[in-house]
Amino acid sequence: MSPRRSGNQGLWYGLGAYSIWGLFPIYWKLIESVPAGQIIAHRIVWSFLLLACVRAAAVARRLPRERLMGSRRIVGLYTVAAMLIAVNWFVYVWAVNHDFILETSLGYFITPLVNVLLGVVILRERLRTLQWVAIALAATGVGYLAIVYGDVPWIAIGLAITFGTYGLVKKKAPLRSVAGLTLETGLLFLPALAYLAVAETRGTGAFLQVNGSTMLLIAASGPVTTLPLVLFAAAVQRIPLSAIGILQFIAPTIQFFLGTLVFKEPFSHQQLVAFAFVWSAVIVFVAEGILTRTRTSGTPGTLGTPGTL
Repeated sequence: MSPRRSGNQGLWYGLGAYSIWGLFPIYWKLIESVPAGQIIAHRIVWSFLLLACVRAAAVARRLPRERLMGSRRIVGLYTVAAMLIAVNWFVYVWAVNHDFILETSLGYFITPLVNVLLGVVILRERLRTLQWVAIALAATGVGYLAIVYGDVPWIAIGLAITFGTYGLVKKKAPLRSVAGLTLETGLLFLPALAYLAVAETRGTGAFLQVNGSTMLLIAASGPVTTLPLVLFAAAVQRIPLSAIGILQFIAPTIQFFLGTLVFKEPFSHQQLVAFAFVWSAVIVFVAEGILTRTRTSGTPGTLGTPGTL
């Protein structure tokens, strides 16, 4: 497959992943009566079972497949990825079901800037001037919220750090999207299953206590979780993290409008000021990427083409 075609596919995969993630608050609100920890455990269990079936189907059809346990390095890398995404899921679901959708939106608005900082710290990349300006604007917005409310927006920061780091780990991950995600969920499967079994034994488990429709929604959290993750993993292996960074603004934008217009969360003047700083950072970040790509290629490039930005 040519680099350009692969890049274009990566672009569409990324668009699909972030659009689905943007609509996630609607889904988690449907099962908000279930504790966040149990929702995450069910997401892991049902996701792994689905992916295991996909892998089994591939074996039955004699399709090319990868060995999941290739080396300690691979297992270690995917263990880190699994822990990061599990923490991210828990924080996000808890926040949505406790009416902090706007703060989750803030977290995912600043995630691309965390990606840039990780590139500096981990990959020893050098930031350009406007990238520093974007980071400074976002930091000002977050700092303003901390000063006004006397409390750091830990939900937003936690989501940004865990998902930004997850993206970096996945960028270095050697397995293809489905194989990698199967290994991630497989590493968490037994702990999650044990947690649910203990909860059901003690009578605190929600799965057997809810009505049939809610039970179906809980079980469906597996496919709902797996689809955007597979799309994301496929995208991040085909296009640069900088391009992923731009696409990431789709999800928090959808979440922001859901929080304000659908779920009617309060949006104060102080929050507007903070978001204005972050939105300014987003504009600077995207504009800088486009200008840099244009100078490098001589013509406006395709966002999904590998090596751009």
